[in-house]
Amino acid sequence: MSRDIQLKERWEKVVEILSNQFAEGEQLDLDAIIYLIGVQELGKFKRAFAKDEKVNLMHIAICRLLEPYGYYEFDFFDKDGWPHYKVKEELPPLKAGEQTILMKDAIVNYFVEKEIID
Repeated sequence: MSRDIQLKERWEKVVEILSNQFAEGEQLDLDAIIYLIGVQELGKFKRAFAKDEKVNLMHIAICRLLEPYGYYEFDFFDKDGWPHYKVKEELPPLKAGEQTILMKDAIVNYFVEKEIID
C-alpha cells in the first residue's frame, strides 16, 4: 500500500473516531482535531476556554505534533500546568496543501503512538 493511501485511510479513521466521540458524527475538520489534541495535552477536560486559550491550545497541539519531526522540544510546564515548547528548527516554507499533509501525517502518527489506531 502506498504511503499516500495509508495516510488517507488512517486520517479517515481518526476523523471518524473523533467525530463520533465529540461531534455526534458530524465530521470534524483539521482545526477542530488540532484543538482536541491541545485539550488532551493540557489535560484539563472539564472547563470552558477563552478565545485566547483556544489559540494557545492549538499552539500546544502543533508543537506536540511536530516535536517528533524535530521542529519543537518540550521545555517546561508553567505554574498553571500549561506545557511550553521551544523551537529546535524553523519549519520550512510550505504551501497550504503541504502544511495540511504534514499536519495530517503528524496527527495520524500521534494516534498511532497513543495506540488508538494502527
